[in-house]
Amino acid sequence: MGRAFEYRKARKLKRWGNMSRTFTRIGKEITIAVKAGGPDPSTNPRLRALMQNAKAENMPKDTVERAIKKATDKDAKDYKEITYEGYGPHGIAFLVETATDNTNRTVANVRMYFNKCGGTLGNSGSVGFLFDHKCVFKFRAAEGVDPEELELEMIDLGVDEFYSEEDGITVYAPYESFGAIQKWLDDKGFEIVSGESVRIPSDVKELDAEGRESVEKLVEKLEEDDDVVNVYHTMKDADEE
Repeated sequence: MGRAFEYRKARKLKRWGNMSRTFTRIGKEITIAVKAGGPDPSTNPRLRALMQNAKAENMPKDTVERAIKKATDKDAKDYKEITYEGYGPHGIAFLVETATDNTNRTVANVRMYFNKCGGTLGNSGSVGFLFDHKCVFKFRAAEGVDPEELELEMIDLGVDEFYSEEDGITVYAPYESFGAIQKWLDDKGFEIVSGESVRIPSDVKELDAEGRESVEKLVEKLEEDDDVVNVYHTMKDADEE
């Protein structure tokens, strides 16, 4: 298995384990997508992908529809997507993706979490180069499609990791290929289960149990913040192969 797949497998349950936080995160992203591209998923690729992700996470359909309707209200909150960078304990690099309606509150909180946990909030670009920005799609191809032929076709779209499993196919590519891959899968009539952005560290650092605990404390503080969407870091997880 490739590096992205193994990293993703190790972290997926940790990042998506809390259902209420997952629904809140998707709801915010739906608001951002609707305000940017309108409420019609047929003409808004980002919204269409979020609706697929919501379904994959068992988010009720009426909850998704309410989020879309709410986002069209002129009084709906405007969220800005901001990524913060810094170093946690033991030199572990952090990327923190947020969606916020109050940037002053968010940056103050994020800085406080870093400071309290022995880390330092850095400037934009200070650690971003340590992560590869990828898109990941999971989909189901039509019956009878040869996975090997399909992989060759998708390499031309930018796919650099391709995994055929019992419950579907998972592919990774540079994030810039997101739109092209989504359109290609739609045109082929394949069922897209989910499509999202991820940050994969180019290298990870192994820590002992005490070191992991100090880093996980910062992760926990960040993930508890309502403005935080995703937390990425360069520490090797204990269960990561």
